[in-house]
Amino acid sequence: MPPMPAEATTADHAHLLVVDDDARLRALLQRFLSEQGFRVSVAADAAAARAQLAAVAFDLMVLDVMMPGETGLELVESLRRQGKDVPVLMLTARGGPEDRVAGFEMGADDYLAKPFEPRELALRIRTILRRVAPPAQPLTVAPVQLGMRWFDAERSELRGPEGTVRLTGGEAALLDALARRAGDVLSREEIATALGTPEAGERAIDVQVTRLRRKIEPDPREPRYLHTVRHRGYVLRPGP
Repeated sequence: MPPMPAEATTADHAHLLVVDDDARLRALLQRFLSEQGFRVSVAADAAAARAQLAAVAFDLMVLDVMMPGETGLELVESLRRQGKDVPVLMLTARGGPEDRVAGFEMGADDYLAKPFEPRELALRIRTILRRVAPPAQPLTVAPVQLGMRWFDAERSELRGPEGTVRLTGGEAALLDALARRAGDVLSREEIATALGTPEAGERAIDVQVTRLRRKIEPDPREPRYLHTVRHRGYVLRPGP
């Protein structure tokens, strides 16, 4: 891992949980991210992370994939099944496309391969936090109808007869990007850029679309609203 710069940047005040079994890396990340203005707590494994998550509402979790016992992938999958939507940035020594896809399939918001530049980590964290933060001013995008449900971009909420449908930060950002250009075909590259993950790769975008379809489609295998346009990308076509 490259040396970490000493200077601090503008404080963001977000509370981060760094989970990694490497004690040296935990200490380095805690120091660097604290210098960047974040509040930082650390955990050595999934069990310790669960204990902290039960007690504190963290703004984001930086999670190592390969840990003894319960892995990072298993932890984030379990959290998503429980309906916990804390944003997750996964760290791994394996940075191949299939590894990134696996992280997104489990519900991660972003994925960074080791070794990494600390400044890039801080940038990615801020990108995720901006994406999930409430807008400073009301957005001009009108609510979008998806059958019996409505997506409110101002609140990043999907609501229906059963109440609010829980969306992860990545799912809400994807639906927001599509809703803003409803009826237009967006390439996978355009979607990745809108999500702040331009290097994610086509397969990773496909995985996130599949996850979103499970939330908005009556039958995800036969999409009514979020359509694939062969060789071009995806288009959201709202309607009753």
